[in-house]
Amino acid sequence: METLAQRLAAGDDLQLIDVREPDELALASLPRFVNLPLSQFGVWGDTIHSQLEADKETAVLCHHGMRSAQMCAWLAQQGFTNLHNISGGIDAYSTVVDRSVPRY
Repeated sequence: METLAQRLAAGDDLQLIDVREPDELALASLPRFVNLPLSQFGVWGDTIHSQLEADKETAVLCHHGMRSAQMCAWLAQQGFTNLHNISGGIDAYSTVVDRSVPRY
């Protein structure tokens, strides 16, 4: 988790995906993350390769790490090769890294 924070602060060139719902993002979010809610998979699923680069390092975030794990598994099936599930999600980020990020 601290490594993610360091890489975000350094501006590292990562693809950052948040799979939470828009109402969850309204409660707590991190900069630079693109919102691709799993519930709206039908809207964005067919265009994933035009939105993201399959071989670029990609970090996926949700609330606790379950939905992001599902997304990582699906992205791997689509040929994405450098995936990181942010285990513990934004909840862990707010407790371990930045307490100013609200918990919900």
